[in-house]
Amino acid sequence: MGGAAVSGRVITGPQDVAEGAAWLVGAEPRFAHVLAAVNPLPLRLRPPGFETLVDIIISQQVSLASAAAIRARMADAGLMDQAVVLQASDADLQAVGLSRPKVRYVRAVAEAALDYDGLAALSDAALADTLTAIKGIGPWTAQIYGMFAMGRADMFAAGDLALQEAARVLFELDARPDAKALALRAEAWSPWRSVAARALFAYYRVVKNREGLI
Repeated sequence: MGGAAVSGRVITGPQDVAEGAAWLVGAEPRFAHVLAAVNPLPLRLRPPGFETLVDIIISQQVSLASAAAIRARMADAGLMDQAVVLQASDADLQAVGLSRPKVRYVRAVAEAALDYDGLAALSDAALADTLTAIKGIGPWTAQIYGMFAMGRADMFAAGDLALQEAARVLFELDARPDAKALALRAEAWSPWRSVAARALFAYYRVVKNREGLI
């Protein structure tokens, strides 16, 4: 597996998130407002591997409740296991609630037979390139996997609507920033962009409760 070796920080525990949060407040004081509302920030680490990557795909463009229901049915059917998915029919996968496109995506991930341990040796950019080469995995999925399954400290899912909305409120913007604008703003938060994402995800929940967002 090619690609430059990883050289950035890897988040392994709450102490890393706390270090990143303190750095962010120094770089952008408005993050202090987030920490006042949500502190400590959540770790949000999950085990790397097929199950977590499929779980992220399940979560694409559906509500949390819908994703949880599909995830539970897949687990009950044993379909969170790569070998089982390879033997399953499309009908089996659709029966647990996967849409036809997601059936193709989950099957593509199983067929890719990724070396999940080997991914740890890749740079953030090479990791994203490797994942997005698989059908159904776009930048958002790759970035979420990098941040929360691999602990990459400097990845950031600028296309996430919750992050965009949280940034709009926190920075008092006239409109929700698009992915390009938010990615540009987030450059100033390197090398702790993943902690900034954790902060904005947490702040989104505060904003949602305060403003009644759907």
